[in-house]
Amino acid sequence: MGNTLGLAPMGTWPRRSPRREEPLPNPGSFDELHRLCKDVFPAQMEGVKLVVNKVLSSHFQVAHTIHMSALGLPGYHLHAAYAGDWQLSPTETQQAKFLTWQFDGEYRGDDYTATLTLGNPDLIGESVIMVAHFLQSLTHRLVLGGELVYHRRPGEEGAILTLAGKYSAVHWVATLNVGSGGAHASYYHRANEQVQVGVEFEANTRLQDTTFSFGYHLTLPQANMVFRGLVDSNWCVGAVLEKKMPPLPVTLALGAFLNHWRNRFHCGFSITVG
Repeated sequence: MGNTLGLAPMGTWPRRSPRREEPLPNPGSFDELHRLCKDVFPAQMEGVKLVVNKVLSSHFQVAHTIHMSALGLPGYHLHAAYAGDWQLSPTETQQAKFLTWQFDGEYRGDDYTATLTLGNPDLIGESVIMVAHFLQSLTHRLVLGGELVYHRRPGEEGAILTLAGKYSAVHWVATLNVGSGGAHASYYHRANEQVQVGVEFEANTRLQDTTFSFGYHLTLPQANMVFRGLVDSNWCVGAVLEKKMPPLPVTLALGAFLNHWRNRFHCGFSITVG
């Protein structure tokens, strides 16, 4: 007797399970597009500043800021923010001569973010500043979106449209904003766990001004210290040294900045609690 070869019915052949694609990530907010690069640069400091952050609940937090400077009168700033599924954060700034109100609303989907901001809305005076943002993740690395700024007041009305894109690789991120008001490009690179660098280019068509900046970020984990420095095309150099004081929730910062072109120098010291 010969060997018999039996064939299974076609319906019973083993099938490969379809490959499941990972869902696209949320792109974050429009204001965070250049955040990685901007966090490399030191923040400008002048005078003495005390910042106290207080978290009242999982959705509500406040911040108190006292600033004393030789260039102006002392100031106090109160910031209150509420964060939930639909974020609404009125901001009140109290100083000597003005009072401003700003209302922010943000909705985050699985792979997109929509934001609407209203500044100083006045129905009687028919004046308002509206800023709308939208970002969409097209792939796991590419994000595209735009910004629309609309302002209206008696005798004046206008709008500015800006397109934006961000590409994220493993160790670097490139971002570009282009619109009728100008362009903003940034490049962030993480060399290792301690060293990060960033490059920024900004062009303003209204002011006919362009700026090129280079910044670096050095982390010293064993000393609980962070050092940031910058140099730009306006002949400005600056640096800020931050020192955390564990186990206390206190951060000390000392900074100095020098503008060679204008022969200006200023320094600052700050204490942040919380």
